Amino acid sequence: MTPPSTPIAEPGAAIGYAGPLRRLGRRMRDGRTVPVLTVVLAILAIWYLAAIGMNWATETVKLERAGEAYGALDTVAATWSAERPVLPAPHQIVVEIWNSTVGVKPSSPRSLLYHAWVTLSSTLLGFLIGTALGVLLAVGILNSRTLDKSLMPWIIASQTIPILAIAPMVIVVLNSVGVTGLLPKAIISTYLSFFPVAVGMVKGLRSPDAMLIDLMHTYSATRRQTLVKLRWPASMPFLFTSMKVAVAAALVGAIVGELPTGAVAGLGARLLAGSYYGQTIQIWSALVAAAIMAGVLVWLIGLGEKASLKRMGARP
Repeated sequence: MTPPSTPIAEPGAAIGYAGPLRRLGRRMRDGRTVPVLTVVLAILAIWYLAAIGMNWATETVKLERAGEAYGALDTVAATWSAERPVLPAPHQIVVEIWNSTVGVKPSSPRSLLYHAWVTLSSTLLGFLIGTALGVLLAVGILNSRTLDKSLMPWIIASQTIPILAIAPMVIVVLNSVGVTGLLPKAIISTYLSFFPVAVGMVKGLRSPDAMLIDLMHTYSATRRQTLVKLRWPASMPFLFTSMKVAVAAALVGAIVGELPTGAVAGLGARLLAGSYYGQTIQIWSALVAAAIMAGVLVWLIGLGEKASLKRMGARP
């Protein structure tokens, strides 16, 4: 009598390691992990080399003034550990982010989390207003030929005005009428974020095939029913793609809105303070924090897109 065969466990299927190892193996088989790691390593290598080149002259002068013997390796080490470098090394930025997030209380004005939250709040408010405005404009343009011919050119023309030129005027005008704090920055974020949503949604709402629209007419569907049952579901991929662009633009608008007013809180204020006192490491840490924030926001919108399309029955 032969014993029953026992299935052989997959490599890495130990308790606590099966899930992560399988996901990592799947990503490597799909060819997603290795290319990303290669690009990241290449960027870091170029960054370190650029830090050597840009900080070499100033650090050489400092070593000569110290009056001690030094070699090329000493100079390279000095370029990567300078107190106020022209271009900080990546590890200096990581240390600064760690010290300003973990080393201080989140409610402290010295905390990067505190400044990130101030910027994030105006970003989200402006993004929500801009998304709602863009969708409403797109629906109006779809249903009105007059709006399509008269309003769409002005929407496009509005984006030709540099945000650095219009932001100070918006802040000053709103401050003169007593509107301060979160709303002025949110309005600048709205100005930048509504455009991609409006343009993307106009394209998305017009994306259904003419045969499908004729079919809705055959069923005696009203304009509202056609919008809800056909055009709106068809525009979802366009909406989420536009929202990814819009949320990044809203973050840029919030940071720009903090610059001309000499704000005391926010990533823009962090950049401004760093430029005043020559703290390049502080400037770069704020820039990296803004990039991480934008990446997280885009990732969250991507999760919402997957959940929405899955609920609608779309294939992954």
